[in-house]
Amino acid sequence: MYEALATLVLLAHLLFILFCILGGLLCVYRVRCAFVHLPALAWGLSTEFFGINCPLTYLENYLLTKAGDLGYAGDFIGQYLLFLIYPEGLTTEIQVWLGIALLGFNLAVYLFVFNSRRNNRSSALANSE
Repeated sequence: MYEALATLVLLAHLLFILFCILGGLLCVYRVRCAFVHLPALAWGLSTEFFGINCPLTYLENYLLTKAGDLGYAGDFIGQYLLFLIYPEGLTTEIQVWLGIALLGFNLAVYLFVFNSRRNNRSSALANSE
């Protein structure tokens, strides 16, 4: 049971990482998504820039320990997705570059959202006159 819970936490961890990376794209359709995405992005950036461990990592390790440290051998998620969250050879320098890429991508997305909304308002004002 603990191993299954650890797998679910690993999957949640992966989804959170994907949300940090791509969640800004939701703001193209719903600007209010920024209220959820920006705090998640801030947390994701802090883990990259400052080497802070995510609480989900601690929970995964706790559950794996409770499971007798069986790990993810033979488990699809562990076999194919674990390396995405915890890549081997990840150095502090690589983490900082990942943080810069995360920040740059999301900055571009939010600039696009901001400009789109500004252009829409300008068009609406021009049409009303």
